[in-house]
Amino acid sequence: MKKVIISVQDLVKNYGSFNAVKGISFDVYEGEIFGLLGPNGAGKSTTLEIIETLRTKTSGKVIVHDIDLDKSPDKIKKIIGVQLQASGFYPNLTLVELIELFGGLYNRKVDAMGLLEQVNLKDKSKSKFKELSGGQKQRFSVATTLINDPLIIFLDEPTTGLDPQARRNLWELIKRIRSKGTTVIITTHYMDEAEYLCDRVAIVDSGEIVALDSPDQLIDNLVATGFERPKEVKKANLEDVFIKLTGHSLKTES
Repeated sequence: MKKVIISVQDLVKNYGSFNAVKGISFDVYEGEIFGLLGPNGAGKSTTLEIIETLRTKTSGKVIVHDIDLDKSPDKIKKIIGVQLQASGFYPNLTLVELIELFGGLYNRKVDAMGLLEQVNLKDKSKSKFKELSGGQKQRFSVATTLINDPLIIFLDEPTTGLDPQARRNLWELIKRIRSKGTTVIITTHYMDEAEYLCDRVAIVDSGEIVALDSPDQLIDNLVATGFERPKEVKKANLEDVFIKLTGHSLKTES
């Protein structure tokens, strides 16, 4: 039986008279990649920020790894990793210096080179953050979520703005992280990304969950209604062409 690592029950967040999150409930299982999908303003980021202890809730219950958010938020902070946006890093520090800085914030010794190797950035250890490409910056951002050896990491639109090859590099990194037992919560506006990465997704609209299941099952449910795409689906798409023509190796990008 799958173990529930995050339980959200009847979560509500109001800003004055505006209901941003309207009593949503869902569970996340240990070791899965769980996607929270929805248009801008749907409430998905607010939901994640509440679970991450970064935003207060109006009502409802949140349990993370058997820890009640209302009783012990500091304990939750110790077992999660939250992705920072690129603007959150000192641009003139090297990658090793940044990792050591964050390690100090967690009051723990971190194997900086080992961590960089995990995200294929060992050869950039002495480079300053501002010298990295977009894809490299995103991989480093993911690396910082692993500094405290968390049970759960939260990735907020991690591939936005990346070229197709860099996106697929990051996808494989996320899968490798999950393969080591880490639970991953991800938001994305790319449906192909969610379909490739996520074991299950919750689709949020106007503060409510309108669907929750595996991507395959959600697609099958739609097809069962008689839905058909107006254009024949080919065996490959333009992104596949780009990857094929610009290089077979997806391990690094300039």
